[in-house]
Amino acid sequence: MKPVHRRTFLGNMGIAALAGYAPKQLFALQTTFSSEGSVKFPAGFFWGASTAAAQVEGSPSVDGGGESVWDVFLRTPHATKDGSTNVVADDEYHLWAEDLKLIRQLGFNAYRFSASWARIMPDGRGRINSKGLDYYDRLVDALLAAKITPFLTTYQFDYPEALQKQGGWLHADSAQWLADYAHVLSARLSDRVFHWLTINEPNIFWGFGSEIGMMPPNQRLPDTDLVRGAHNILLGHGKSVQTIRAAAKQKVEVSLAFAGLLSLPANESAGDVAAAKAASFAVRKVQIIPGFAPMGMLSAAWWLDPIYLGRYPEDGLKLYPDAERLAKTEDMKTISQPLDYCGVNLYFAPHVKAGANGAAEVVPERPDIPRSHYGWALTPDVLYWGPKFLSERYRKPIVITENGWSSEDAPAADGKVHDAQRVAFLNSYLKSLLRASQEGIAVSGYLHWSLLDNFEWAEGFGQRFGLIYVDYKTQQRIVKDSAIRYKEIIASNGATL
Repeated sequence: MKPVHRRTFLGNMGIAALAGYAPKQLFALQTTFSSEGSVKFPAGFFWGASTAAAQVEGSPSVDGGGESVWDVFLRTPHATKDGSTNVVADDEYHLWAEDLKLIRQLGFNAYRFSASWARIMPDGRGRINSKGLDYYDRLVDALLAAKITPFLTTYQFDYPEALQKQGGWLHADSAQWLADYAHVLSARLSDRVFHWLTINEPNIFWGFGSEIGMMPPNQRLPDTDLVRGAHNILLGHGKSVQTIRAAAKQKVEVSLAFAGLLSLPANESAGDVAAAKAASFAVRKVQIIPGFAPMGMLSAAWWLDPIYLGRYPEDGLKLYPDAERLAKTEDMKTISQPLDYCGVNLYFAPHVKAGANGAAEVVPERPDIPRSHYGWALTPDVLYWGPKFLSERYRKPIVITENGWSSEDAPAADGKVHDAQRVAFLNSYLKSLLRASQEGIAVSGYLHWSLLDNFEWAEGFGQRFGLIYVDYKTQQRIVKDSAIRYKEIIASNGATL
């Protein structure tokens, strides 16, 4: 079975995709979240969008770079649903200045992007490709000149193929490989980049890449190796935090971006809230994809407890007893390097209620709930309960590093892109985030996924998440209605919600 990108497999959890919903439903969503006064986000709030190198830049092999595991995989037949590859993608490597003008027009004060490991270090370690590093140098300078704060992710899915051939995350030196790469970036860019993220979604790339083999490197590891690789990834994160700070030319803020696969309370009763919170941090194997083994590596606490609390969760150690042998005091100290904020990617989540003995029971969504092109249910309260649960457990400020909506967007007769579903999405989700902020949860920023329609992994170009429409044949950009609405929200710092 061909690999499925996370936005596909999350949408396959018993969710049937719907083509859209009626104008009356859209109107109801938009008017429900109309302005109710001058309540705002705090001063200095970060507003922007996110991208990833492998999804927008085009091949990293241009100008002397190397290849990632995705570059190699995409040469296999039927790797993507539509047969496309990311060799060109949005050609951001050449068109970044044009897109920066659009970012400025939209009023962003922040922009999250990832650096391509293979573009900078073709062999994954050692030799540095100066042209690749120069690209990010120019981008950072231009962002700062435009008064836009860079958020730099060092590693987002595009693991160097040269390192994978040497064993990847199972290699004893793999944690140091990532740290050495992070050091190169920090030594070059930390005089200007203040906000850093070490890794994007370790639970996703490791769980789907190495637990059930639906993403590169397409391997199904036994639990012993699965745990060893996960431990090395956690060590790589911790060592990267250390090296980013050691090489930094100023005080920097560091975190990682985690895929928050959480649960939401069906209502706000104490029992349902407690059940949802417990379910959000439980470590257990769950049948995600029919025909594939149950998965445990997606669990939030399995990764975040070692990072923020310095220990593996007890139910995780029961599920994966090999981790106890690896959890040496010095390793856990490295993994739990103090972080400055909690970066989390939140899209949707199931609702649960307290069943027998308080255990969480999933409550089916109503049949007419709006769904994205992926089939994801519209659950705006994920931006309230997600930050609340994470803040209460880990005691860090929250930055929403990804949150978005896939639609079947296309230019209308007037040449514009009228993405009413995404407009409704923004209004409802940001209203929930504003509630979290107003109730005292430290929320520091919101970075929408994504700036541009882009290459969505195994889906190819079939899913459009962008605030900006991209014609992949001509590379024409069209600002969507959702981007215009987002600009209004940003200008008011949330007061127009």
